[in-house]
Amino acid sequence: MPATTKPRVLLLFGGRSSEHSVSCVTAASVMKAIDRRKYDVIPVGITKAGSWTLVDSSPGDWTLTSGEHPEVAAGSSQLHLSDGEGTAEISVAKESRLMSGANGEIEDLGRVDVVFPLLHGPFGEDGTLQGMLELADLPYVGAGVAASAIGMDKHYMKVVFESAGFRVGPYAVITDKQWRRDPEAALAGTHGLELPLFVKPARAGSSMGITRVDDRDQLRTAVEAAREHDPKVVIEEGITGREIECGVLEGHGDEPPRASFPGEIAVPEGAHAFYDFEAKYVDDSAALSCPADLPEEDGEAIRRLAVAAFDAVGAEGLARVDFFYTDVGEWVINEINTMPGFTPSSMYPQMWAKTGIAYPDLIDELIELALERPLGLR
Repeated sequence: MPATTKPRVLLLFGGRSSEHSVSCVTAASVMKAIDRRKYDVIPVGITKAGSWTLVDSSPGDWTLTSGEHPEVAAGSSQLHLSDGEGTAEISVAKESRLMSGANGEIEDLGRVDVVFPLLHGPFGEDGTLQGMLELADLPYVGAGVAASAIGMDKHYMKVVFESAGFRVGPYAVITDKQWRRDPEAALAGTHGLELPLFVKPARAGSSMGITRVDDRDQLRTAVEAAREHDPKVVIEEGITGREIECGVLEGHGDEPPRASFPGEIAVPEGAHAFYDFEAKYVDDSAALSCPADLPEEDGEAIRRLAVAAFDAVGAEGLARVDFFYTDVGEWVINEINTMPGFTPSSMYPQMWAKTGIAYPDLIDELIELALERPLGLR
């Protein structure tokens, strides 16, 4: 690749999780919107088997429909990061370079200045990739190792939020060993929760594997469905209230994080049991209201709470924080997402667009934040 003085951004997407296709759609959106006059873009896809491959910088109109889910295809060569002097998979270096290997030959594809990991779910959003990039001494967009791991695991996320003083709804956890040893005893641990229940994979996103349970006879089947995505399962008691979300964007330097206007998704009655995968990505029946219709003091309250949640897990870069707003005006935190859906139609970019930062500018802001952030312990 020709030498250039522009920052070289490695867009990393796909991955080994069940959200592979969502990640591909996100990457296609970013590739279309990123300022090519300011950045050189290196699009790298990770196959479902875990191989890294260089892909076309114009992937076409990748979308999610009921019958077509995009996927990263395996390439003829394998990619790895190096200091340019060896072929180790990862090495700490003043300059990281992208290398391509095929048939015993190594090709230098040039330096990498920053990684934009557009990966959702395990092996991308859960701290594993972030740890690899930290070892490579390579800047990247988004949360670090600990915050990514906490934000991915709905169990430990709740533990952290409870410790920080947030109100968290009643829940139970079923681990893989508990289920394999004694499923009945594991289910008995949910008896104190009131219906409806929401059964979720502990470490998955995009509403995959989630089941609403209105009858306890459905619970075992719902747990098995969640376990198809993650052997660890969280069962949450349904909360009566509105679902309100808020985007958080890290501040520059020592400036505090910034919060977007709060947003609310309205799903037409009868269309979906809840805001599930189909409602999010396939049909267009759901609509965003931003700013959400809230009293001014409540709108300001959720923005403060969203920033506090961001700080509680030690997040960096970006996050979307989801709350329930109850009928008595209380805020119950649901979750934080450290790499939220990032297509132009996703809630996080839409909320920031309503707040005053357009999609291409949001991409630029996140890259700038990653480039200015110090490496190592912080």
